[in-house]
Amino acid sequence: MEKTNDPGLTSGTFYMTNHVRQKLISHCKSELPYEACGLLSGGNGVAETIWPMENVNRSSFSYSMDLEQIRHVFELIDRRNEDLIGIYHSHPTDGAYPSEGDITLNNYPEVGHLIISFANSIPELKCFKLTGKKAFPIQLKFVNRI
Repeated sequence: MEKTNDPGLTSGTFYMTNHVRQKLISHCKSELPYEACGLLSGGNGVAETIWPMENVNRSSFSYSMDLEQIRHVFELIDRRNEDLIGIYHSHPTDGAYPSEGDITLNNYPEVGHLIISFANSIPELKCFKLTGKKAFPIQLKFVNRI
């Protein structure tokens, strides 16, 4: 799997389709009270495909993806001629900001990291670039392409 050289993160903006945003919110809501997680892929720096993953931790405070499932999804992403654009997960009770564990356990600093919080009545979705031990906010923009 080639890692993306996403121009969106360089410009400080993460692009995703409205369809992917809706699917992401729906997936994360369906996994409550546990954290949900998944991958986002696409081309030209736009997240166009969502890959819901199983949170093998089944935890409200952490997530982990199965390595075999990751390998399989990476093969599917390659077959679609897409790149890994982002990783997402939910915070059922915490805010939409990376935890220390989210930052420390990050294996993909070159992609966007999206967190959706269900701490309030209206879900909050934010994006970050995780580099070293720091989280940098990235602007989210939604587009109407499929």
